Amino acid sequence: MAIISSASLRPGATASGPGGGKKSPVNVKAAQELAKQKSLEKKAKNYNLPLGELALFTQQLASLLIAGLPLVQCLEALQDQTEDPCFRIVIRDVRNDISQGNSFSSAVRKFPKAFPNLFISMVEAGEASGGLAEILAKVAGYFESTVKLTKKVKSAMTYPIAVIGLAVGLVNVLLIFVIPVFADMFKDFGAKLPAPTQFLIDLSNFLKAMPPHLGGWTLVLAGFGFYKFMSKYVATPAGRRQKDNFLVHAPIFGNLIHKIALSRFCRTYATLIRSGVPILRTLEIVASASGKVQIEDACAEISKHVSQGGQVSEVLAANEFFPPMMKHMVKAGESTGNVDGMMNKIADFYDVECEATVGALTSLIEPLLIVFLGVVVGGIVMAMFLPIFQMGAVAGGLQQ
Repeated sequence: MAIISSASLRPGATASGPGGGKKSPVNVKAAQELAKQKSLEKKAKNYNLPLGELALFTQQLASLLIAGLPLVQCLEALQDQTEDPCFRIVIRDVRNDISQGNSFSSAVRKFPKAFPNLFISMVEAGEASGGLAEILAKVAGYFESTVKLTKKVKSAMTYPIAVIGLAVGLVNVLLIFVIPVFADMFKDFGAKLPAPTQFLIDLSNFLKAMPPHLGGWTLVLAGFGFYKFMSKYVATPAGRRQKDNFLVHAPIFGNLIHKIALSRFCRTYATLIRSGVPILRTLEIVASASGKVQIEDACAEISKHVSQGGQVSEVLAANEFFPPMMKHMVKAGESTGNVDGMMNKIADFYDVECEATVGALTSLIEPLLIVFLGVVVGGIVMAMFLPIFQMGAVAGGLQQ
């Protein structure tokens, strides 16, 4: 005979029968929390931390270290105030690793997607020099300037993307709902329609023949399929090289992309050199952080040249990717022993140039998009009214 204790009949609890009846709501909630925690633990191992959050974390950590708090206590405080559950687990694991006697650099190295090579190398330099707080403050400034520039470029791109999306939707509406009305009217003409008009009618019939849930999204799906194809292609070495060459020489945005790449190259190089990172290791990090094959090739060439006793400016002078101003300033920095200072000045110069270019592009994009919309929508309207404008020729063909 089963004995039911008074504790098992407390409010909110449910007794389970011999056949495995209902579970206690408390146990169900605990199981759900455990499953959620396990999911977060698995996700945290490969968590890709946004650069903005990394910049904030680095700045806060540097401030706490400058205030005199031990590293473990700093990480504990940041863990408590971090709202991102995955990043909270990352900080917890790093803190536990340090508590067991491991170095900070070795602890963060276990999370390569959360902490990039630049951060890890800067931490190593800080541990070696005993100035971890100061170096973290420098890398936090670097991250913040990168985030600031990225936000400006993204904000400049928001408007054209929205307008292009609106244009795609409008073209779908015209092709599916408006052009069939004209097509029915043109059937009575009995003559051959102009090529632009016939093309639009055939495209409209193709969209209408598709399933209802796909017809209006055909252009979007075609664009998405093309995007996936291009993404796979540019992931290959040859495709990536072609993509980077095209972006740098693009008519409107190429100049901006070139300046951003130069600014990132100079800023990363200066930050690492000033923090005491060896030059060959610096070039490896700069190459991986650049995102451009032109800079990767240049860093590999510089590394080889420096290993043989050469100077950075000599390689830059022979590389067309780097402008003459940059070559002369780096050479002047080598002459005075202040290469990192010159690199920072070059980065500041290109940051200002990027902001000016973004502002100019923002002003230029609006009239260009208005012209684009006018050409697309006006072209469709003109193509549909073209038979009416040629009514005499069409009617003559009907009489014959």
